[in-house]
Amino acid sequence: MTATDIGADFFARHLSVTPVIGIFRGEDPSTTVELCRRAWEFGVDLVEIPVQSESALPSLEAAVEAARDHGKQIGAGTVTTVRRLRAVQEIGVAFTVAPGLHPEVVAASAEAALPHLPGVATATDIANALETGHTWLKAFPAKQLGAPWITAHLAPFPDVRFVATGGIGAHNAAEFLSAGCAAVAVGSALADPAVLPLLREAVSPMT
Repeated sequence: MTATDIGADFFARHLSVTPVIGIFRGEDPSTTVELCRRAWEFGVDLVEIPVQSESALPSLEAAVEAARDHGKQIGAGTVTTVRRLRAVQEIGVAFTVAPGLHPEVVAASAEAALPHLPGVATATDIANALETGHTWLKAFPAKQLGAPWITAHLAPFPDVRFVATGGIGAHNAAEFLSAGCAAVAVGSALADPAVLPLLREAVSPMT
């Protein structure tokens, strides 16, 4: 099985029951772990901790350690350089995510057999990602692209599995899933108990 096959299998397996990736950015380690636990209680298997700077690494480390005790998977987001990839790999992440398609990161992830979710926003991005063997792609920024963008791009690229990311919450998750997304990535909706029932309703028809 190739590295890209491993990635496709990984995301399909972990997003088949609850099509949600949790994203918790800019929180201290203890808050990050608490938010991860809320996401796991909701049924989320995959949580992403963005690491746009080294200051986020302690929170990522805390989440990875907590995930081991719960049998869950933590990934690192905003992995835009090979140096950053190596740093999060050393921490023990299960997958990586990027806002765009970074060829050097794609190659390094494949070499490390680490599932990678590259970002796309145009048909050219999608075509280039498919050339690297990636079928699971982060549609970013999803809110600005809009749900119709998903449907329109699935027509010429039916093998793609989009994960809508950026501005997705309980109020619009169902719209993107209905448009054809394989999953959505949300943050504040998982952190707010008041909107969890709405999010559950949004994703439950897809499970």
